[in-house]
Amino acid sequence: MKNLNAIGLDVTKSTKAAEKLNTLLANYAIFYQNVRGYHWNIQGEKFFELHLKFEELYNDLFLKIDEVAERILTLGHAPQHCYSAYQKVSKIKESTEVSAGIKAVEDILNSFKTIITLQREVLELSADAGDEGTNALMSDYIRAQEKLVWMYSAYLSR
Repeated sequence: MKNLNAIGLDVTKSTKAAEKLNTLLANYAIFYQNVRGYHWNIQGEKFFELHLKFEELYNDLFLKIDEVAERILTLGHAPQHCYSAYQKVSKIKESTEVSAGIKAVEDILNSFKTIITLQREVLELSADAGDEGTNALMSDYIRAQEKLVWMYSAYLSR
């Protein structure tokens, strides 16, 4: 019982999951800010359509950031909160091209690829730890995001 955390998971295994969740959190934070930039700065003929879609996306990302941070806390660890730390570990980089709709959608698709890949890595670690709470969260995210990838991809294939 010594090596179990407050929710009955192996400390070593749940620590690995929490560390990967912190990496996921960093990627989500940069992704979120990029999408805010797209929303604020989008220009062109698809302005109204993309402006709304980007707002929907950043609102969803905001909720996921909070849920991931709270899951890290549930596992008995501290979520990272500094953008300087996020920038060091995030595979998603800050976007500087934020006004072109096609470029923004391409960046969103690349970010989803990174996010979904990381979530699958979290799934492997949480499965090994018997952490159904983290598994359920990641599974729900992946299912919904795979559908968004399909939709954003369809937009690009006009």
